[in-house]
Amino acid sequence: MTWLSRLLALGLLSSACAAQAQIRPQDLPPVDEVFIPTVTAPSRDRIEVHWKIADGYYLYRHRTGVEVSAGGFTARPLQLPKGKAYRDEFFGDVETYRGSLTAVLPGEAGADTDSVTLKVKYQGCADAGICYPPQVRSLTVDLPGGAASAANEAGGFVPLGSLTGGGASSLLGGGKGGVDAAPLPQDRAFAVEAIAFDGNQLLLRFTPARGYYVYRDRTSMALEGAPGIGLQKPRWPKGQAYHDEHFGDVIVYFDQAEVPVPLVREHARAAKATLRVTFQGCQTGGICYPPMTHRIALSIPAGKVSPPAEAAAGADAPAASPATNATPMVADAAADRGGATPDVAANAATDVPRTLPPEDALRRASRTPTSLWLALLLALGGGLILNLMPCVLPVLSLKALSLASGDRPKARALWYTAGVLLSFLAVGGVAIALRAAGQALGWGFQLQQPLVIGVLVYVLFAVGLSLSGVFAIGYGLAGAGDGLARRHGPAGDFFTGVLAVVVASPCTAPFMGAALAFAFAASVPLALLVFLMLGVGLALPFLLIGFIPALANRLPRPGAWMETLKKALAFPMYLTAVWLLWVLGRQRGIDAVALVLVGLVLLALAAWWLQRLRWRSAPVQRALALLVLASAVAPLVMAHRLPLPERAAPAGAQDSVAFSPERLAALRAEGKVVFVDITADWCVTCKANEKTVLDREPFRKALADADGVLMRGDWTNVDETITAYLEEHGAVGVPLYVVYPRNGGEGEVLPTVLTQSMVEDALARAAR
Repeated sequence: MTWLSRLLALGLLSSACAAQAQIRPQDLPPVDEVFIPTVTAPSRDRIEVHWKIADGYYLYRHRTGVEVSAGGFTARPLQLPKGKAYRDEFFGDVETYRGSLTAVLPGEAGADTDSVTLKVKYQGCADAGICYPPQVRSLTVDLPGGAASAANEAGGFVPLGSLTGGGASSLLGGGKGGVDAAPLPQDRAFAVEAIAFDGNQLLLRFTPARGYYVYRDRTSMALEGAPGIGLQKPRWPKGQAYHDEHFGDVIVYFDQAEVPVPLVREHARAAKATLRVTFQGCQTGGICYPPMTHRIALSIPAGKVSPPAEAAAGADAPAASPATNATPMVADAAADRGGATPDVAANAATDVPRTLPPEDALRRASRTPTSLWLALLLALGGGLILNLMPCVLPVLSLKALSLASGDRPKARALWYTAGVLLSFLAVGGVAIALRAAGQALGWGFQLQQPLVIGVLVYVLFAVGLSLSGVFAIGYGLAGAGDGLARRHGPAGDFFTGVLAVVVASPCTAPFMGAALAFAFAASVPLALLVFLMLGVGLALPFLLIGFIPALANRLPRPGAWMETLKKALAFPMYLTAVWLLWVLGRQRGIDAVALVLVGLVLLALAAWWLQRLRWRSAPVQRALALLVLASAVAPLVMAHRLPLPERAAPAGAQDSVAFSPERLAALRAEGKVVFVDITADWCVTCKANEKTVLDREPFRKALADADGVLMRGDWTNVDETITAYLEEHGAVGVPLYVVYPRNGGEGEVLPTVLTQSMVEDALARAAR
């Protein structure tokens, strides 16, 4: 049982890692207990700044700086050791330091210089995913050989208690209130309330605790569950403005802020709604909390219908990028150069643009709203096209083989269709329910879950073993004429339909986007009708073959060749399982792949053992075989619990930057053409576009000619920031391609299937 003990040990380790990753902001210690700076001067031409870094925390190399603010010391460039290379989702390729850091500032001291005052900058984060705000400290060090050195036998050591400055508090002009020794829980540090002031206006109230503040420009809101009622721009009160050398110009509130939010109405009826508010705040001189989302139930009374001009202005209002609880408050490329972030600078004297509800964003993305009949027609076409997608073909080949047997084609087609329709209803219903509950997800969300990926690997591997003859699961294929196979035939056909739907998720056909967008914005009955039509499209070829004898007669006649074909079809199943294992590795690392491979061995052993016992009476052996089969579940659970690995650089990462709304705004402010590619490792269409267009030299040349930047967002795992960006552009899944022009106009959304000429034309238009 050595393997079992190792699996259990690895499971305990993964549980511990998962528990560590769930640390709350209030559990973090004060910043000066995590990053402890001191300064020494070994000689008059060398000053050293040391940081002691607590376990589980790290400093950024590119966020570390030392300047001389007072004293006669002519400094040369700061010398920093090489850090650990790291692919950061906000800054790109960076270096980090753990444990300790020593920075050397060489230079020349004046003859009369006894001491030097330094301005020390640094920023660090916790492994839990929460970043402290950038820190600034003023440190004074006595130089050896000066008049003051005799009084300081420590050779210039400055204890922490003598540091001046206060990080974020000093940058905010002294701050409002003191800093607690430990951060408060989120619900005590920040309170948010909302009421329907009347039928045409909401009133929000933000109340930070003493010593805390809220960012105006990190706040977004959306109204859910009230079709025909939307939000206009919030009317923010005057806040405290300051220029932060890291973040640029921002507006903050230390005291209670009341924010009226006018409504835009298409009808006058009263309504029940939920207001989703996402905001971010910090402790003065302490940590920045991850963005927080509150949902507040509202009863909106009857009101007045908005005038057409006001309704149009509200529908066309630009959508602000909402903060996500995976995004720490970090600076962007523009702030690094000392300038204001573009969106903040543009809104310094105006109201903050609202975040549109999903239904408004979809209407904005399509100036001509999709009608129900058009959505149903597009859904039918999208389902038909899914039959041609490479991720679905291995499953459909099973269905073709069963129909070729000529045994009960109508019944087989109906059972297969039932599996397809019920599966589309189930997946669509879950997606709609989770979105209504405020979850950020889109089509293909199930493949963002490692447990679902692992189960699919098991299923495809088991189907392959059955086709290879290791065991029989009763698909009713060639030679399966006995009673047992006949009893299991309908179940096999139904299961084939279920499997076809699940593996079709990564293949978003060109016509599916508009239909799914309509479904996610429509009422629940209409949305489910669209998903049913998608299922009808996927099942339609087999319905026609089953019910039209002339088409069925064109299929090859049953014969000995079917046994050979059956075994040959096992290999596409194995290859699909290998592909899903690769996706799992991208989500949870090589340890997850190893665990699932162990589970596959257990699954194969149990299948082989049960097949040998099929016609024998051996209850003890059968129980042991079933125990082995049950034990194959353990590796799946353990793989699902593994923490996210460090984000690996995607293919072509040297030619791209990681997606973030802040980085996108900064690049556009520089006048760059930006090609945004939202992709996922499980998206077959995405990978096909990358191999045929985006990762090839002609595309790189066209991008360079346009003075453009390729920005890639990875949606392999759940990412609320990317999901919000997809919603903003009316996309419910990947891929999404948007080309932003250099003149600051709206981005152009490209089709989901790319060609080189299409991309070159879009880049040429953007560069004008």
